[in-house]
Amino acid sequence: MNKWLLPERSEYMKWELPMVEVFETVEGEGTRAGFPTVFVRVFHCNLRCSWCDTPYSYAPDKAEYTGSIEAIVDQISQYKSRQICFTGGEPLIHREKSMALLQAMVDLPHIEDIHIETNGAIDLTPYEAVRLEDKKWQEKVRFVMDYKLPDSGEQHRMLHENFNLLDTQDEIKFVIGSDEDFTVATDVVAKHHDKGQVLYSPVWETMPPHKLVEKILEAGLSKVKLSMQLHKIIWDPNKRGV
Repeated sequence: MNKWLLPERSEYMKWELPMVEVFETVEGEGTRAGFPTVFVRVFHCNLRCSWCDTPYSYAPDKAEYTGSIEAIVDQISQYKSRQICFTGGEPLIHREKSMALLQAMVDLPHIEDIHIETNGAIDLTPYEAVRLEDKKWQEKVRFVMDYKLPDSGEQHRMLHENFNLLDTQDEIKFVIGSDEDFTVATDVVAKHHDKGQVLYSPVWETMPPHKLVEKILEAGLSKVKLSMQLHKIIWDPNKRGV
């Protein structure tokens, strides 16, 4: 596997990334939903999903600020949460800089879990190469791959090869907005899924949660986990920083 070689820590800690926000809340989705979590949200995304709920994380909006990796890690260290959600935008879009920030977060002794909210159109090979070789990455780093379905308008960008890189601790999220999305998601799982927890999450405006539950049960998908967005239940769905 190919991987990026980072310079000395003293050098890459000075690297800067365009940022949206760093804040502490509870994880809203997936297998770790409800746990106190630090969200590290970087700016820029390579996709433009029709139902995106964070359009402020990519152009034509602008980054809230530019932060050095050292400054970002210092801010994370101010919180007591033991897990990090590395998100965006697309958190892996900055390539070597994304890798360097991940390494700096992995090196934080109090952090136990770092889940990377990646969109399925980014090659995970360089990151998985590090995880295969580094014990701390194996213990802490997980992929949450968001496979885009027809309603998103971006399914054609998905890299099915990424399924081969996922392991048991990883997650595959399908955001489902219609009956067609459900059918396609279930077909993709049957054809490509090997390891990792499969999550089905409803698009609030077009797929009522009760309907998605009914479809999961009718299809006999006993290993699929319904994933609700808790932050949209606890707070106003449009509220940021939660």
